[in-house]
Amino acid sequence: MAPNQVWAADITYVRTWQGWLYLAVVIDLFSRRVVGWAIAEHMRTELVLNALTMAFVARQPDAGLIHHSDRGSQYASHAHRQALDDNHAICSMSRKGDCWDNAVVESFFGTLKQELLYRGSWPTKQVATKAIGDYVERFYNTRRRHSSLGYLSQLEYELISARTAQAA
Repeated sequence: MAPNQVWAADITYVRTWQGWLYLAVVIDLFSRRVVGWAIAEHMRTELVLNALTMAFVARQPDAGLIHHSDRGSQYASHAHRQALDDNHAICSMSRKGDCWDNAVVESFFGTLKQELLYRGSWPTKQVATKAIGDYVERFYNTRRRHSSLGYLSQLEYELISARTAQAA
């Protein structure tokens, strides 16, 4: 497997004192790196489109990328399917009621909650949004070691893989 061949996406809830936030992520299954994410006060299609757009802009994958998600209305929407088509990506959806189909994203959400969200309280949506962004961009993708990657960070794994591919 190589980067940008299969992405997985999902949404989770984040409780703050001001009410709920919703976090959508897109994860590259090659390195477990979060390649796109968005936070909003709603779960409308716009939320997942913002995360998907971030991923496409940042990664610029070749045609044929497989994008996997659950069967939520946001992912089944015409706008989301059109965004995938416009970027020559293939839509893949979980079997009905089978959370194991998206285990990598569910695992990320569990890690985020254990390492960040459950360790504090979030008085404002703004504070929670900043903390999540910092966690994803400054810690999870760049410094957090992952057992399935030989205890390298997601960024280190991608860099080493790219150098190895160039040398071959």
